[in-house]
Amino acid sequence: MQSIDGIVAALYDVISGGIGQARDWNRMRSLFVPEARIMAIGPKRDSKDFGLRIMSVSDYIANSGPILIETGFREKELSRKTEQWGELAHVFTTYETNTEKNKSIQRGINSVQLMHDGTRWWIISLLFEAERPQLPLPEAYLK
Repeated sequence: MQSIDGIVAALYDVISGGIGQARDWNRMRSLFVPEARIMAIGPKRDSKDFGLRIMSVSDYIANSGPILIETGFREKELSRKTEQWGELAHVFTTYETNTEKNKSIQRGINSVQLMHDGTRWWIISLLFEAERPQLPLPEAYLK
């Protein structure tokens, strides 16, 4: 992947698909450095507090992969803010997901940190949080 645009597009593409459609997990792994982390911020069960779920790419594939395939999960980018300095880049990408199985739609923000190793861009970490009634997406992140 030569460009940040290419990496982000591939990230959305590789997790999206219809019910029963296999995902290309080798392609997914090829977007991230081996030590990368995928993290989710969300409410804790039976609590008003929030927690952070931290996974390796393999953990994400093992835990979320079957659900993505079972529900017909698709995610698309709505808008993006990118900042880059040297070999460091940060992408704040607003997403919308939908699932075929229960026709649910959800939005949120993916915060993607990348590095360039002289040859290509790699995802170092991905942190995401979903929109909820108490936390609507700001208009600035929908343009």
